[in-house]
Amino acid sequence: MFATFLPRAEAVIARWPRAALVALCLCLYTPGFVATPALDRDEARFAQASRQMVESGDYVNIRVGAEERNKKPVGIHWAQVAVVHALEAVGIPARNEIFAYRVPSMLGAILAVLATFSFGRALVGRRAALLGAAMLAACMVLLVETHIAKTDAALLATVAAAMGLFGLAYLRPGVFTARQAAAFWGILGLSILLKGPVGPMVPLLTGITLALMDRTVPWLRALRPAWGVPLMLALAAPWMIAIGIATEGRFFAQALGDDMIAKVAGGEERHWGPPGYYLIVFFVAAFPSAWMVVPALRQAWAARTLPATRFLLAWLVPSWLVFEAVATKLPHYTMPSYPALMLLIAAWAMDPLRLLPGRWMLWAMRAALLAVAVGLGALMVVAPMVLDGRVPWVAWLVLPFALLLALVVLRTSADGQWGRAGALGVVLAVPVYAAALGGVLPRIEAMWVAPRLQAALARVAPGLPAQRFGITGHAEPSTLFAIGGGLRLLPGGAAASAFLAEAPGRVVAVGNRQEAAFQADATERGLRLQELATVSGYNYSRGRPITLLLYRSVP
Repeated sequence: MFATFLPRAEAVIARWPRAALVALCLCLYTPGFVATPALDRDEARFAQASRQMVESGDYVNIRVGAEERNKKPVGIHWAQVAVVHALEAVGIPARNEIFAYRVPSMLGAILAVLATFSFGRALVGRRAALLGAAMLAACMVLLVETHIAKTDAALLATVAAAMGLFGLAYLRPGVFTARQAAAFWGILGLSILLKGPVGPMVPLLTGITLALMDRTVPWLRALRPAWGVPLMLALAAPWMIAIGIATEGRFFAQALGDDMIAKVAGGEERHWGPPGYYLIVFFVAAFPSAWMVVPALRQAWAARTLPATRFLLAWLVPSWLVFEAVATKLPHYTMPSYPALMLLIAAWAMDPLRLLPGRWMLWAMRAALLAVAVGLGALMVVAPMVLDGRVPWVAWLVLPFALLLALVVLRTSADGQWGRAGALGVVLAVPVYAAALGGVLPRIEAMWVAPRLQAALARVAPGLPAQRFGITGHAEPSTLFAIGGGLRLLPGGAAASAFLAEAPGRVVAVGNRQEAAFQADATERGLRLQELATVSGYNYSRGRPITLLLYRSVP
């Protein structure tokens, strides 16, 4: 029966490839999309800043609470605000729901997948482009980014589209139109509004590499930089000027100096990694397709004189080396290189004359796939056991699903059907991710301190304005998003008791590490404290348990 169904499915996919890719993305990305609460720290900061734009009507300044957030440009906030306004226009209350702020990330991932297919056809052929796009859709790191309301999935969409257009200009400069050139530079302008120079950096490094390799640049005239670069800058300039005036230059000083240069030079926020970090992480981040990367790259290097392969290598290698050189390392930083990698893997898998891996390489490849499958399944059981002391029943499904994926893929590849093995890995990843992100992650209660704190506050002090609630010992952005931007983040136990003493009807949440100082200062002030509730959990941003006690002062 399966043998009969599979060819029919392949025929349908071949006839409607874009619809099939969108359906695949929705199957991969929707589990857990609504149910997972806001994550600390970046997601909650982005979402809270966007919500404050909605509430204030100020679409220039970026603030989280009362503080300026001068780190990233405004593009993703505008996209999130547009989604919130659109949903509320049709009667869906959205400004307090984290899923609304994740929609641009999901749309960005889907657009990146479609761009990889659409432009990849000219580089590797239609069938390989379809497989490469599907492999990109199923990459674990992209799946995670669709569930996080920040810039990286949307940035990937702009990079994939811009590099696809660049690839067309490189392969066929004589027929590359002015409209295509305008799209190229316009997309890069949008990428600047999303994450500053990161988007333009990829085609710039690619162009330099190609110029050095080819010693000729007919594609440069096709791209029409004389008016294209001003177009790119014109799209980003109005907001850049406005934010520079509004913050008296602080945005650029902090975004470039405190954020970008700090990440390049010093492993900001403890996110450091050794040389080769991304090569190791890739086998997890690009699961379930990463295990085929070594023979694919070996074949690509052997075929580097072919224009399409040369372009993909020029897209991949210099940007990857730059990310490796940056001191701050996070798994998603190399995502702008993933479309090129997935197309190279797919081209190898679909090539009947492919260079096959040797015996020891094949064993290493199989071991890598099995190790990630087993590790993912084990993590979904161990994490809730350690944090909650219990395991939701759905967690026991992740390991069997992941092992089934690995065994089917390995069995199919052993028969020489590498392309089909890659496709089956993508399809079988759907239940793995659905169980993990849709079934397990939202059910690990210890991780979600902010929603439970909000519920406790609503229970013991219904209707309390955010301005009359203070917290110390858990100054995570998720509490701002859950309770409101007016929430007072207090620097310690003494500040918490002072906050209670300033006015009646206030409530504070005090972390267990600040409890002694809070009680001592409250005693000195003569406050009579009423303990209202206790919320315990795990602060995964700091890697330690946390207990919050809610108090009010009574006459």
